[in-house]
Amino acid sequence: QVQLAESGGGSVQAGGSLTLSCAASEYTRTDASYCLAWFRQRPGSMREGVALFETGVRRTYYTESVKGRFNISQDYAKNTLYLQMNNLQPEDTAMYYCATGRGCTWSLGGYNIWGQGTQVTVSS
Repeated sequence: QVQLAESGGGSVQAGGSLTLSCAASEYTRTDASYCLAWFRQRPGSMREGVALFETGVRRTYYTESVKGRFNISQDYAKNTLYLQMNNLQPEDTAMYYCATGRGCTWSLGGYNIWGQGTQVTVSS
């Protein structure tokens, strides 16, 4: 089965930047179009969607709180998904997960393959 592995997390001060990577062990899906996603889980909160990447049409979606600060992208040749995060704030502190599913949705149930997560900590 395909495995996803996140990396790039760490500790930064508010206003700093990080780029997360999500490497797939093989081509994730054979569908013409599928979804790659970043979710996060803040302490004491449920896992929530951050950014979605709809392959095929290469369309992106962002949750309101990260619009203008985060950018999701895919390097198809490297089979890697990225999340560039700028102007990080303490409220961005969370475990970040990548996932893949057939269609883009903010619902956790829409994704059947998940990575193990990478921690991002932002201090004020």
